[in-house]
Amino acid sequence: MNKTIGRLAAAVLLVGAQSAAAATDCEMEFNMSGWSAFYKTASGSGTIRCDNGQTLKVKIRTKGGGITFGKQRIDNGRGKFSEVQDVRDLLGTYATGGAHAGAVRSSAASVVTKGDVSLALAGTGEGINIGIDFGKFVISTR
Repeated sequence: MNKTIGRLAAAVLLVGAQSAAAATDCEMEFNMSGWSAFYKTASGSGTIRCDNGQTLKVKIRTKGGGITFGKQRIDNGRGKFSEVQDVRDLLGTYATGGAHAGAVRSSAASVVTKGDVSLALAGTGEGINIGIDFGKFVISTR
């Protein structure tokens, strides 16, 4: 009986160690464009690549509201995710919020969160925008 319990405990520890070791770092490259006039919307596409070899083509949408006006485009944006077990853990709805201002050529950076997963975004683009907004950032498969 004690041998069986010992083997079971060893198996549980081994599975736990394998799960912890399976965490992966992922990054996203993306392009998107949108507009705002109290309501803010933007959409685009990108590719997520992880250091374990997983790759996923994705659609990106942002929706929200606030005191915001403008039109913008982000080219060659980059995102860095917190560690996850699988690339599919990155799909879903992230909470957003921020303040922004820019004219013609501008740069932006922000962090969005979904439970334990965080995504740091950075990009440069063109547009005219000003305001404070809140909403959601959605990543789904293409």
